[in-house]
Amino acid sequence: MSKTAGIIIIGNEVLSGKTQDTNSHFLCVELRRLGVEVQKISTIQDEIDLIGEEVAYFSKRFDFVFTTGGVGPTHDDVTIEGIARGFSVPVVRHPEIENRMRQRLGRDVNEARLRMANVPEGAALLATEALFAPVINIHNVYIFPGIPRILQERFDAIKERFRGEPYFLKNVFVRYGEGVIASTLNDLLVKFPHLLLGSYPVLDLPDYKVKVTLESKDSDYLEGALKTLLASLPQDAVHRID
Repeated sequence: MSKTAGIIIIGNEVLSGKTQDTNSHFLCVELRRLGVEVQKISTIQDEIDLIGEEVAYFSKRFDFVFTTGGVGPTHDDVTIEGIARGFSVPVVRHPEIENRMRQRLGRDVNEARLRMANVPEGAALLATEALFAPVINIHNVYIFPGIPRILQERFDAIKERFRGEPYFLKNVFVRYGEGVIASTLNDLLVKFPHLLLGSYPVLDLPDYKVKVTLESKDSDYLEGALKTLLASLPQDAVHRID
């Protein structure tokens, strides 16, 4: 069985359209490559109770939970407080982060900046080579900064801990529309019920009209499904296979 994941994007700026979320797409792509199945993405406001409820729910439902956003020094950065409330633990100041911040900032350190040293009690630090914005881990929840470049760097540093059996993928680009091939795809799933089958119409391209994706963690199973699909399609239906 695949490990499962849920992603929580935290920030009023995403919901208002002021900032475009790219973090969930990055995490979905990377987790899929690691063999993890993302099952839900939630985007929520910067509200302590709401964050706590959502994180606690996700933590019970999925193997891994990833949050992004709300860990800076300003008034709307309440992710730490929310997650602490969700797990019924206090917020504490992590001495390792605080010491590093004081060493780097010297006289420029202030209480607002030191808020970035707060963590839910019992949390561990990951990707600690940059302690101003490490990944904070509590239970199965991984708390990331919202800035995409920083999130990507931190994820790359710890991603191997999430690796499982990989997915194998085949893409079949079909010249006929979904209405023509729908019954073929339905029959394929009857013969290969564990196949992850996707069908995606493509507009305004002359070479093909549908991209069909076949996925499985069993490469032999995938190859069998692919051969069955190709044998079931009209002879001139396939534009190419990746």
